[in-house]
Amino acid sequence: MSARETTTQDRSEHLAAAEGAVLRADELVAGYLPGVDILNGCDLHVRPGELVAIIGPNGAGKSTLLKAMFGLVKIRSGSVRLGDADITGLGADKLVRRGVGFVPQSNNVFPSLTIAENLQMGIYQAPKRFPERFDAVVDLFPTLGKRRNQRAGSLSGGERQMVAMGRALMMEPQVLLLDEPSAGLSPALQDEVFIRTRQINRTGVSVVMVEQNARRCLQICDRGYVLDQGRNAYSGSGRELAEDPKVIQLYLGTLATS
Repeated sequence: MSARETTTQDRSEHLAAAEGAVLRADELVAGYLPGVDILNGCDLHVRPGELVAIIGPNGAGKSTLLKAMFGLVKIRSGSVRLGDADITGLGADKLVRRGVGFVPQSNNVFPSLTIAENLQMGIYQAPKRFPERFDAVVDLFPTLGKRRNQRAGSLSGGERQMVAMGRALMMEPQVLLLDEPSAGLSPALQDEVFIRTRQINRTGVSVVMVEQNARRCLQICDRGYVLDQGRNAYSGSGRELAEDPKVIQLYLGTLATS
C-alpha cells in the first residue's frame, strides 16, 4: 500500500478513524499573530499506545500543531479532545494534570538545577509522588539516577534531552508530545533518542513526535502525517510514507534513501 494523499473527502474517514483516540485534533486553525494562520485546518489523532510522527518541510506548522494542542498557541477554530473531554485552549498546567506531557525543542531543562531537582519540577503538582515516579523514570533512564546530583547545565545535549523527557514523564502522562527531540544531536545520540522514545511508547504512553530526521522517525512510528502549509498533505503507516514515491520526491528527498 502507498501513503494516502489527504483530500477534502477524507474528513469522514478521519472522524471514523479518530473514534476512541486518546488525543485528537479536528480542523485546527491557529497562529501566533492576529490574522496570520500557521495551521489551516489540521487533523490528527493518536490511539492508545500508538507512536505517531509529524513530518514535513520547514515552516509547515509541525511544532505549531504540538503547541496548539498543548495550549501554547491560540486556537482560532477547530477543537482538541483528550478522550471524551474537550481540552481546546486549556492551559499547560491543566493539561499536565489531565495526562498530557510536552517536551519543547529548546530551553527544555533548568540548567542551574540538578537532575533530581529538574525531575521534581515535573511533578510539582503532586510532590508526594516524587519518590515513586523518580524510580520509574530512572528505570527508563538509568544515567539520570546515577548522576541525580549533577547540574543540568553541565550535561551534554543528549543528556539534557533525557532529563527533559524524564521530567515530562514524572506526572505519568497518557500522551507525550515531543518537539524535535533529536535536533542538534550527533547521529549516535539521535539514535539513542529514537530508541528511548520507542521504549517510552512500549510502556503504554502514546507519543506524538515532530521530527526533521524523517527517515529515522518513520522507521519507529506506527503512523505518520506529512504537513505542508499548515494542512495535512499525506498520512499512512510509517512504512507507507517512507516508501511512497510522491512523499519521497516532495518531502523526504535523500533522507528516505540515505
